[in-house]
Amino acid sequence: MPLADQECIPCKGGVPALKGAAVQSLLSEIPDWNAPNEHHLFRVFRFPDFKTALDFVNRVGAVAEEQAHHPDLLLAWGKVEVTIFTHKIDGLSESDFVLAAKIDRLFQ
Repeated sequence: MPLADQECIPCKGGVPALKGAAVQSLLSEIPDWNAPNEHHLFRVFRFPDFKTALDFVNRVGAVAEEQAHHPDLLLAWGKVEVTIFTHKIDGLSESDFVLAAKIDRLFQ
């Protein structure tokens, strides 16, 4: 099933963060994202103006609330920077990739 069609699963902690081949495999499904130091996912979305970027942030916020998984969002004129990671494990979980795919779908 495509990542964007899956649901985020709340992390209760106590599990290791994804690393290596697991990160690379999931990253191949969201090719516009980066995974610096395999710690978090990061992407910059570009827009023609502030209002369009703000509208995108609001749509991302609605999905984040629905999934109970909340990214860090930086809104600026013409761009939105998104950072996603699972705080309870201080790294990446599969739900981070699911949320990234859902955000990509909003941008299309």
